[in-house]
Amino acid sequence: MTRTQSARLDQSNQSNDLAQLVPPMKAFLLAAGHGTRLRPLTDSVPKCLLPVRGVPILQIWLEICRRHGIDQVLVNVHAHANAVRAFVDKESKDVEVHVCEEPVLLGSAGTLLGNREWIGSDSLFWVFYADVLTTENLTPMLETHKKRRQIATLGVCEAVTPSSNLAFSGIMVGSPALLDFVPRQIPADIGFHVLPTLAGRMAAYRISSYLLDIGTPENYNAAQVAWPGFSS
Repeated sequence: MTRTQSARLDQSNQSNDLAQLVPPMKAFLLAAGHGTRLRPLTDSVPKCLLPVRGVPILQIWLEICRRHGIDQVLVNVHAHANAVRAFVDKESKDVEVHVCEEPVLLGSAGTLLGNREWIGSDSLFWVFYADVLTTENLTPMLETHKKRRQIATLGVCEAVTPSSNLAFSGIMVGSPALLDFVPRQIPADIGFHVLPTLAGRMAAYRISSYLLDIGTPENYNAAQVAWPGFSS
C-alpha cells in the first residue's frame, strides 16, 4: 500500500468515525390528512403532492430538511399512499424517507407515539405539518430548544383570531419525553390533546419569515403568487 493510499484510508476511517459520533437528525412530516377542504384537487392527488408554483409541497419540505441537516424523515400517509411512495422513490435525494401508511388515521400525536421506536435513543426530533409553507431559518429554533431544555419548543406565529396573540405554527422540536404526554386514545391530536398538558414545560420560538397554511383553497391559491421559494 502506498503512502497516498494509506492516507486516503485514514481519512475515510476518520469520516466514518465522525459519522458515528454525529447522530442523524429526524423529522416527522405529518401528511395523512384527507385534504377535504381542497377537494376536488385532492380527489386524485394527495395534499402533500399538490404543487406550489410548480413544485410539490413534499419536495419543498424535503428541501427544507436537507438545508437544515435533517437526514431522516418519516412521512405518514393515508389516502393515495402509493402515489407518495412513487414520488419518494423517484425524488428523495440526500434525505432518507420512510413512508408510514395509516389505514386508520392516528392523529398528529398518535403518529408520533405509534412510531416511538423510529426515534430510538435520539435526544430530539422535529415535527412538521406538511401543509405549512415557510422560509424560516430553523437553526436558531433548534439552538433555542437545546438551550432552554424544555420538553418541546413550538414555532409560534401571529394568531388569526383575536382570542390570543400567538398560535402554534405547525413547526415543533420535541424531546422523547413529549411522547409520554400523548394519550393512548386514537386519534390523538397534538394541539387538542398534548399541548394543553405541557403548560410550563414548553418554550416558544417566534416564526418571523414567510409562513402560510395552504390547507384552504384561498391560501393555496395565494401561495401560487406569494411563495418566494428558496434563496440559493
